[in-house]
Amino acid sequence: MRTSINHLIRKSPLLMALLAALFSATPTTTLAESLAEITVWHSPTCGCCTKWVNHLEQYGFPVRSHAQNDVAMIKHRLALPNKMASCHTAMVDGYIIEGHVPAEDIERLLKERPFVRGLSVPGMPVGSPGMEMGERIDPYEVLSFDEDGNTEVFSRHP
Repeated sequence: MRTSINHLIRKSPLLMALLAALFSATPTTTLAESLAEITVWHSPTCGCCTKWVNHLEQYGFPVRSHAQNDVAMIKHRLALPNKMASCHTAMVDGYIIEGHVPAEDIERLLKERPFVRGLSVPGMPVGSPGMEMGERIDPYEVLSFDEDGNTEVFSRHP
């Protein structure tokens, strides 16, 4: 007597469950695999820039870091509005990231995809990623900016 595969599957609940699990399984990805690579330009002597890069890496972003003496040239080439400037500049998926922007705000930007040029934390507020000074955390805003230099508050911290 010849037994078909279909007959075996119907007669074996365990085999049915195994096949259902096998065919319904979806590939899993890690956080690092799902986050876009960030390219960062910073001064070779700036410690807070290195700390911000470490913050991004700890969050799971892959980072390509470029230490160079003339970061202002990068800001100029990207036509970054002067009022948005900080100590380091980054690009991720077509967006400019300027200054000590928290990784979770970058992730939100990439999920929501607003029609902006980028995000900035102008200046260097104490307590922002890379600017930690003990327990002190000064309130600061992450600003989005558009082609015309218009800004909106993207998030507030803490």
